Amino acid sequence: MRMYKLVYDIVPDDTIQTVIRLSDMVYIPFENANSDYQTYLAWVSEGNKPFPADIVSSVTSAPLTPQEKLAAAGLSVDDLKTLLGIS
Repeated sequence: MRMYKLVYDIVPDDTIQTVIRLSDMVYIPFENANSDYQTYLAWVSEGNKPFPADIVSSVTSAPLTPQEKLAAAGLSVDDLKTLLGIS
């Protein structure tokens, strides 16, 4: 029975550095000092395989401008000035 699922981390090279334990949906980082990770490694060494990670396509986009960030929050520059008490 598959008890884990691999997860792509949001890092520059889209590597898999985390696994989810499906019984309680806990994210387990690939860190040797983590006892849950050691349990996962033992499970894999017994011949078990996790569910594969969902396919994620890397999207590279330019950072948002301050105005775009405000618009995403439903605000304009004038709205922000009013909220901050700036004329």
